[in-house]
Amino acid sequence: MSASTQTAPPMVEAVAVSKSFGSNEVLKSISLRVEHGQVMCVIGPSGSGKSTFLRCINHLERIDAGRLFVDGELIGYRQRGDRLFEMKPVDAARQRRDIGMVFQHFNLFPHMTALENVMEAPMRVKGATKRGAEARGRDLLTRVGLKAQIGHYPAQLSGGQQQRVAIARALAMDPKLMLFDEPTSALDPELVGEVLDVMRELARSGMTMVVVTHEMGFAREVGDSLVFMDGGVVVEAGDPHDVLANPQHERTRAFLSKVL
Repeated sequence: MSASTQTAPPMVEAVAVSKSFGSNEVLKSISLRVEHGQVMCVIGPSGSGKSTFLRCINHLERIDAGRLFVDGELIGYRQRGDRLFEMKPVDAARQRRDIGMVFQHFNLFPHMTALENVMEAPMRVKGATKRGAEARGRDLLTRVGLKAQIGHYPAQLSGGQQQRVAIARALAMDPKLMLFDEPTSALDPELVGEVLDVMRELARSGMTMVVVTHEMGFAREVGDSLVFMDGGVVVEAGDPHDVLANPQHERTRAFLSKVL
């Protein structure tokens, strides 16, 4: 391993991150690290803060305390002395270009084909040529198994196919980090596997990923680390096999007894 690799900052570093909505403290001093090329899976009951934490990583939600870094860069804020100042929206959007995000619901443009959905952001945000964006879009849709559906509109696609278009759309921006917010929870059970297969391939390619999921088999197989959150705190974290097979905390055991 080279010296530059050894000294590289983690891809994601959360330092005592807190977030409240009114009087509801959703995140309570969360500290986590994700190294380059790692897959972190985050599990926990509804309302535990998982999705909020994910949205804070790319500043879709502003944090109230702490620091969040992606690849060594402070996200959403500039620091002057001991004080933080929130970035202008245009600067936060620039940071967000490097962070792909896939949501529960696919949020595709219904009036655009699969290919046009994938081409849109590189052309509009990065100034890609139509020819270049189309070639890249075709490659990505082929990569996620949708070569035959390139010209289809979202209404002509299954949920699993729409979610794979959404993944291709995120990849079209060449992100350094991919965030997945329960990407299979809105799918019929028989469609879950096709989306997880694409995510497995991404992990094998070396993409750094943070995945909020209820798919314990995926977490065990693909995750480098597993984080169990409840009540806005990290209750337990470690190797997925260890956490799932031998949880150390009673709250983790109670949760896993209901989902495994």
